[in-house]
Amino acid sequence: MNPDNETKAVRGRRSVPGEIADGIKTIVRSRYLYIAILVLAVGFQLNIASQTYLHNYMSQGKTLPMLSDFILDHIPFIDISFFYDIMSLVTIFVMLLYIISKNETRRLPYIILLIGIFYVVRGIFIVLTPFGNPPLFNGTGGPFNGFSNFELGVYPSGHVGNAVMFFLLANDKVYKWLLFTCVMLIIITLLFARGHYSIDIFSGWFFAYAIKAFGEKHFKGFDLKAGEHI
Repeated sequence: MNPDNETKAVRGRRSVPGEIADGIKTIVRSRYLYIAILVLAVGFQLNIASQTYLHNYMSQGKTLPMLSDFILDHIPFIDISFFYDIMSLVTIFVMLLYIISKNETRRLPYIILLIGIFYVVRGIFIVLTPFGNPPLFNGTGGPFNGFSNFELGVYPSGHVGNAVMFFLLANDKVYKWLLFTCVMLIIITLLFARGHYSIDIFSGWFFAYAIKAFGEKHFKGFDLKAGEHI
């Protein structure tokens, strides 16, 4: 390797932490980060409120309808519900690794905003379409057991929507393949464990895609890496 090129490469590697630090400073100073965090917080609160409402509804002796599902009716039940929760955590880890390794820190307000919008929409739809969990589903097992109050309201799937959003937002081919693999594992385990109806799963994918397209058109200013900050 040419000594000059080698020196430039070393300098480039050394500058990465500085670039990340600059990116953090940029987003911390931007109002877009705090707007995005607020939207995400509202989305999470809406989901909790909606599922609490359904839990209280069922505590009164009322029931939510269970649906017939073509795919679930033709595959066996396998109790691996904990696995899709683990894979959901893996997608978050992979996305954070992508943001750090590819110096995408300035995109954080945009990423957080779109995830927040998805959960706002989901929190509303949970109540608009209040049907019960698929037959045979008896709550998440393993380390995630104990959240039965928040396992009501299935449309659309938050597991799938969140993972698909990360997949759509990643621009690197390797990370896209990693996230796509996670998405497929989440979908497969959700179906076998009866964590969601197939309509929840496919709707989670389409909701994420629609919100991403909407964000590209109306909220691109939140992507500070694009230089559209005010």
